[in-house]
Amino acid sequence: MDYMVVYSSITGNTKKVATEIFSALPGMSKDMQSMTEYRGKDAEIFFIGFWVDRGTCDISVIDMLSELQGKKVALFGTCGLGSGADYYKSIEQKVKVWIPDDCEYLGAFLCQGKMPMQVRENYEIPMEDPRQEECRKKMLRNFDEGLFHPNDEDLERAREFVEQILGRI
Repeated sequence: MDYMVVYSSITGNTKKVATEIFSALPGMSKDMQSMTEYRGKDAEIFFIGFWVDRGTCDISVIDMLSELQGKKVALFGTCGLGSGADYYKSIEQKVKVWIPDDCEYLGAFLCQGKMPMQVRENYEIPMEDPRQEECRKKMLRNFDEGLFHPNDEDLERAREFVEQILGRI
């Protein structure tokens, strides 16, 4: 098999991006599975997807990345807490450290994703400290913006990411 897309998704954001990445991969020698379904199917190139958990990936992704040997690995993920090149770069740096040295790291794609409404309910509680209050308002704005992600533009960028990876290998 040429390609394996494996993803961890709680809210469906990362699954949506995984599906787009899978459809952008050429040929018939490819598969896609959630992290809970994956049972060690082999491939030459792995696209590993995750939802951002406190600035990094969840433990199931860490475990999988750590066990890969001699593979080509591309990462992708969705972030509820915001967007921006610097933020995405910091997440990428924290996740790619789990890729073994004998693997070839191909790059990462990250985009914003929506969060559950209960998160917004937590952000709606006013703060007494004015500095915290400004942060709370920023979090509310970010939450509301995230409701529209991943959007068509994000999915197009995911397809472009696949094209870039394939163009380099």
